[in-house]
Amino acid sequence: MPNYILEMKNISKEFPGVKALDQVDFKVQEGGVMALLGENGAGKSTLMKILTGVYEKTSGEIRYMGSPVEFRNPRESQISGIAIIHQELNLLPELTIGENIFLGREPLGFARKINWHQLYNDAGKLLSRLGVMEDPRRPCGELSVGQQQMVEIAKALSLDAKIIIMDEPTDALTDKETQQLFKVIAELKAEGRSIIYISHRLKEIFEICDAVTVLRDGRFIGEDAVEKLTEDSLIEMMVGRRLTEQFPRLEGNVGKPFLEVKGLTNRYLKNVSFHVNKSEILGVAGLMGSGRTELAKTIIGSLGKASGSIYMDQQSLEIRSPEDAIKLGIAYVSEDRKGNGLVLGLSVKENMSLSSLKALTGFMGIIDKGQEAERAQHYIKNMSIKTPGLNQIVKNLSGGNQQKVSIAKCLMSQPKVLILDEPTRGVDVGAKKEIYELINAFRREGMSIIMISSEIPEILGMSDRILVMHEGAVKGQLLRDEATQEKILRYAVGMGVQ
Repeated sequence: MPNYILEMKNISKEFPGVKALDQVDFKVQEGGVMALLGENGAGKSTLMKILTGVYEKTSGEIRYMGSPVEFRNPRESQISGIAIIHQELNLLPELTIGENIFLGREPLGFARKINWHQLYNDAGKLLSRLGVMEDPRRPCGELSVGQQQMVEIAKALSLDAKIIIMDEPTDALTDKETQQLFKVIAELKAEGRSIIYISHRLKEIFEICDAVTVLRDGRFIGEDAVEKLTEDSLIEMMVGRRLTEQFPRLEGNVGKPFLEVKGLTNRYLKNVSFHVNKSEILGVAGLMGSGRTELAKTIIGSLGKASGSIYMDQQSLEIRSPEDAIKLGIAYVSEDRKGNGLVLGLSVKENMSLSSLKALTGFMGIIDKGQEAERAQHYIKNMSIKTPGLNQIVKNLSGGNQQKVSIAKCLMSQPKVLILDEPTRGVDVGAKKEIYELINAFRREGMSIIMISSEIPEILGMSDRILVMHEGAVKGQLLRDEATQEKILRYAVGMGVQ
């Protein structure tokens, strides 16, 4: 019989007016990788918060290493050998990599003073194991999002845990970093450690996981060995229906060039020129560090340009700030919705109206609350945003609905050009399709769309044309009919297409 290091039986959790989990079973084999899957809002995070002591379960039983346990707080679960790598980064940017890894657990030397030599030496070993060549004395605030994610992983490894929970660990990683992480996971398995792996990237599940547990609407749907499943059967378990077409691309009439960029140059970009037509989806592909996000931020004025010009409908634009871009009809949906796109402590309504406050402000500088509510309700209805109401705090929504609010915030400024940076990052397969349908609707309305994505199938599935970047420059452009994954990757690594 399998040896289970963790068994959670009949776990239920009730919040006021909401049953988040209903009689859920979940178990993890010693030395195995168990995938925990489900759409946003399925109950995955709630189940893990109960396991790690953040939430108290309403009913059910948890057995860890053969004995019943009740963790009252995350510290207790951590001491017992359960580590979690959060999807949201929990690093202090002003501290060094080493200080972040061992925060609160610093090695002590003579007179109980921190042994800095040992701390940085141990941090360096952990980074080396992950293939990260950064100096552990470097401040975390200077790192890219992907590098910060690797520091979070190093922090979990430093705990020498028996169970490691990985929540969307590859979301911000490059392909090379992802493969290094998979190598480390294989090593952890060989050492007899167990992994709980949460991801929306189904290909990863089939590559590294042994078994899958699926939740839907707070209920246990099923558990099975990965080898017995297909991607289609897994999606059907998650969403309760067949997704007949993953990328519902709209065939439409592309108009004339609308937004034109000529010779855009700064410390991140090298003489970038391109155009996007009216009613067109222009995909922007490239590896991490290729300059995709920097291109978007330069267009909207977040980053200054050394040279180059931007035209809209043949009129030259002077954009010095994101506020200028919004006034001129260019909106940007950030890749980091929680860090830059939304104010998590504000309501759905307040987040939506952030970019349009001037239009909603009347005499004496007072916001027209009636008009604000009316506009917000319009987007909630038209974008099928699942929320109890306008005043729901946005951090309490699922990832897919948070993303819709982030997009609605930009739409409220009534843009002519919409730049979407990783529009479906951290979003489940069902919500992804809803976002794709929204993108199609924007296109039907005549909007010009620039879609930046690190997921090549998404780029291929939704774009009319594809721009591929490498080291801050445009390496190639492909029409939809001629584009393939191989051609995009060849351009992305700096090679030409044969």
